[in-house]
Amino acid sequence: MIGVGDMVLLEPLSEDSFIENLRKRFDHSEIYTYIGSVVISLNPYRSLPIFTPDKVEEYRNRNFYELSPHIYALADEAYRSLRDQDKDQCILITGESGAGKTEASKLVMSYVAAVCGKGQEVNKVKEQLLQSNPVLEAFGNAKTVRNDNSSRFGKYMDIEFDFKGDPLGGVISNYLLEKSRVVKQPRGERNFHIFYQLLSGASDDTLKKLKLHRDFSKYNYLSLDSAVVNGLDDAANFRTVRNAMQIVGFMEDEVQSVLELVAAVLKLGNIEFKPESRCNGTDESRIKDKNDLKEMCELLGIEQSVLERAFSYRTVEAKMEKVSTTLNVAQAYYARDALAKNLYSRLFTWLVTRINESIKAQAKTRHKVMGVLDIYGFEIFEDNSFEQFIINYCNEKLQQIFIELTLREEQEEYIREGIEWTNIEYFNNAIICDLIENNKNGILAMLDEECLRPGTVTDETFLDKLNTVCAEHQHFESRLSKNSKFLTDHSLPHSCFRIQHYAGKVLYRTEGFVDKNNDLLYRDLSQAMYKANHCLIKQLFPEGNPAKVNLKRPPTAGFQFKASVGTLMRNLQTKNPNYIRCIKPNDKKAPHIFTESLVCHQVRYLGLMENVRVRRAGYAFRQTYEPCLERYKMLCKRTWPHWRGPAREGVEVLMTDLQVSAEEFAYGRSKIFIRNPRTLFFLEERRRQCLQDLATLIQKIYRGWKCRSQFLLLKQSQIIVAAWYRRYAQQKKYQKIKSATTVVQSYTRGWQARKLLRELKYQKRCEEAVTTIAAYWHGTQARRELRRLKEEARRKHAVAVIWAYWQGLKVRREYRKYFRANAGKKIYDFTIQRIMQKYFLGLKNTMPSMSPIDNKWPARPYLFLDGVHTELRRIFHLWRCKKYRSQFTEERKAVYEEKLEASEIFKDKKALYPSSVSQPFKGDYLEISKNPKYLKLNSAVDEKVLLADVVNKINRANGKGTARIFLLTKKSVVLADQKTGQVKASVPLPDLSSVSVSTQSDGFFALKLKEGSASAVKGDFLLSSEHLIEIITKLHRTGATAPDREQLNIDISDEFLVQFKQDKVCVKFIQGAPKNGNSVSCKRKNNRLLEVSVPTTA
Repeated sequence: MIGVGDMVLLEPLSEDSFIENLRKRFDHSEIYTYIGSVVISLNPYRSLPIFTPDKVEEYRNRNFYELSPHIYALADEAYRSLRDQDKDQCILITGESGAGKTEASKLVMSYVAAVCGKGQEVNKVKEQLLQSNPVLEAFGNAKTVRNDNSSRFGKYMDIEFDFKGDPLGGVISNYLLEKSRVVKQPRGERNFHIFYQLLSGASDDTLKKLKLHRDFSKYNYLSLDSAVVNGLDDAANFRTVRNAMQIVGFMEDEVQSVLELVAAVLKLGNIEFKPESRCNGTDESRIKDKNDLKEMCELLGIEQSVLERAFSYRTVEAKMEKVSTTLNVAQAYYARDALAKNLYSRLFTWLVTRINESIKAQAKTRHKVMGVLDIYGFEIFEDNSFEQFIINYCNEKLQQIFIELTLREEQEEYIREGIEWTNIEYFNNAIICDLIENNKNGILAMLDEECLRPGTVTDETFLDKLNTVCAEHQHFESRLSKNSKFLTDHSLPHSCFRIQHYAGKVLYRTEGFVDKNNDLLYRDLSQAMYKANHCLIKQLFPEGNPAKVNLKRPPTAGFQFKASVGTLMRNLQTKNPNYIRCIKPNDKKAPHIFTESLVCHQVRYLGLMENVRVRRAGYAFRQTYEPCLERYKMLCKRTWPHWRGPAREGVEVLMTDLQVSAEEFAYGRSKIFIRNPRTLFFLEERRRQCLQDLATLIQKIYRGWKCRSQFLLLKQSQIIVAAWYRRYAQQKKYQKIKSATTVVQSYTRGWQARKLLRELKYQKRCEEAVTTIAAYWHGTQARRELRRLKEEARRKHAVAVIWAYWQGLKVRREYRKYFRANAGKKIYDFTIQRIMQKYFLGLKNTMPSMSPIDNKWPARPYLFLDGVHTELRRIFHLWRCKKYRSQFTEERKAVYEEKLEASEIFKDKKALYPSSVSQPFKGDYLEISKNPKYLKLNSAVDEKVLLADVVNKINRANGKGTARIFLLTKKSVVLADQKTGQVKASVPLPDLSSVSVSTQSDGFFALKLKEGSASAVKGDFLLSSEHLIEIITKLHRTGATAPDREQLNIDISDEFLVQFKQDKVCVKFIQGAPKNGNSVSCKRKNNRLLEVSVPTTA
């Protein structure tokens, strides 16, 4: 090992040897050194091969001092204490800015994630905890003159574990984001990383949506002298941040909303103002170029006029009064910067809250907690302001808790427990903390008092108050205080004050202290932002809700930070602390450079030398008697398994039995103190071996019980199997005996059966022989009798034949004269019969087709068949017509019946008829039931529509036609308007007396109504239709089928009278030359005559 790994063992102990040991180890890349259980970490400013997975496995479950010093050893010790001893842990990482605190916290978290349990859900939780770092670093870290990745906020993460040591989730607390960096950065420093990452790594499409350009110089809030940092790839880091947000659980629309707010901050910085004078002499401001304002409003969904007014006017509310004042240019710029700082700060707080929602533990049971504190280090810049004052106050509190837990608390505990102890002097910084946080005379209290005081409040009045109240304080210095020794100190400007911190003197410039502590945002701007349509803005500015106006002044930034630090300190004091003291080896951020003066200064103000002295003089481990006895009682037979006496006596018996040297421990009033960690390791090793022996004993007993149980089970099973097998064997033996007996019986029965069969066969053969002999004898007798009977029958037949021939001869001689008289007629009848037979067979083969219109018929072969031939032709025609008609459906029959009726009415009477024969009668030409246009008309007609067509109603006045819908039902005729579907007239069929048409090829027809009927009031109807034949036929057919109605008369004439109201008009049809495209024309000749001109047809 290079140098001494634990400063407690350093000899001789002095400040020079301490620094030299650090330098020697640093030169050999040994950056970690112990002070007891405290780890000193030097920032190497380069990558070292000591953080590999192999190193993680090397330090896993190893004692703290077993291997060379490493941050992994402390992380493993804290994790195992949490897992095995159920003690909540916290890891406090302190040091200057640039000392490597952020990297140390990441190493601790990565080690814990590597050594804890595995599993899909556990790995997801670990990944979310680790990936929260890149997101918070992008939005909360920035390049400073001392650190390229400086945390500009404080972060404390509580990682929650279950009883197995697997992570369940975590909670992140953030402290005081340095939001002033958003609007202004010191020379050589940058704004927050996310601005540069967005412009460098976002795609062109994303930048177009956000209305941004890649050029950093286009944005006033971005410093240009340090825009590019060596070793930082902003484009790659942006992709890492996007991926980390996705892993943590951010939705895509949430990521887009966050980037829109970041773009809005950049746009906000480009808004500039110009002065204008009003007529009353007051100054006001106006925005120079409204393009950036317009784009920002489009990103956030705010009306441009609302935000523009908020930058120009301020409304002050007091009780029930409102006063609106104009803002000058300086006030407008202040309002702009305040809005930018608040917008970014609240966005950062929302990000932390959103991450906590994703990584929080879901289980409701009690959790073990490990806290990791990564907070900004002590800062001393050329120009120190309110932010550095707050940061250094926080570091003072951390130093105080370190002093209390490692120096003061430890020495006081020795005295309290009655342990011999020589007091070691150390600097207690409680006096500095009291100077800052005292509720009456503290600097923060006076700053709050100045901010709340009515009247003119400035940074100068605040400094005057400090000079009055704190002048006599030994750690406060001011040029204007009553203390005369600083009056001539030219290193102390008049507008500044100086505090002697534990880390050295820091000069603070009071300019901006009051404004930054007030942290005011004009209510007009809050209300304007609340009116935005953006999904995040309303959450970030709840005070802008007009319904929830709160006139109470919000708490100051100093008050809030003081409360947060107090909560943090109380939280840390409830946990077992583990310290990592980070030291910066040089100010150049370069590797291999060790500046002794800088390191010496940090060693002094961190109190490391005092820590070493306390550790060397004190005891490394202490524990109350009860848990100590409970943990180690198995190491002694007298205390195991139960000790009945007091716990201290049990511990004394235990230590005596283990033969531990009396110099290695001491007995206090309530605790035992162990001086050397090796003694503790010895106890832990013995306990581990004993636990292994106990585990072996438990395993032995368990295995014995398990084997006995298995043996008894096997024995019982063997008995059952044997019983079943014996049963099975006896059954098989019985089956064999039974089978053998059956075979013997079968052979015996077979022999007996065969013997009986032979006897029966012999008896049967004897009977068959007798029967055969008898049969042969009877056959012989029967054949003899048959021959006799046959001979007798032949003789009788011969006599009959001779007699028949004789009788026939006598008859032929008698009837010969009659045969010659009737032979001609018989021959004639036979010939005619043969001719008719031939005729019918020939007619069968020459039969015409089955078509009713086929007039073919074969010629008659003989003249005497003329009547028969004609009658057969008629019968065949009727028969095939009947067969043809039998194929018709009811609808087709109705159509043919209508066609037949039309033929009877119009054939040879109406010139239009021949052209209608080939046209089928469709009936509903308008499809009135399907057409939505006629839905109202269809609902007005109750009966089934037989015919629906468009006709022209002839006007008597001018002979012109008006389109009407003609509907025919079984009961009435309906005329309706074609456009509206409104019913114009409805005529019941009984009111029709006759229909008049001409003989020409026109489509005119007149519906004549019965005189005295209700429908005859307006007179007859003169109509024209292209389907006249079908309309008249259906009208006539409807009237003919009604039993209670007279048949409708059809009057076919070229001149008829039509009744129009009270007058009768003659309608006359004439033939004329074709006009108007061969169409029929109707003209009024006089009051009593309408002349219809019908073109002549060729």
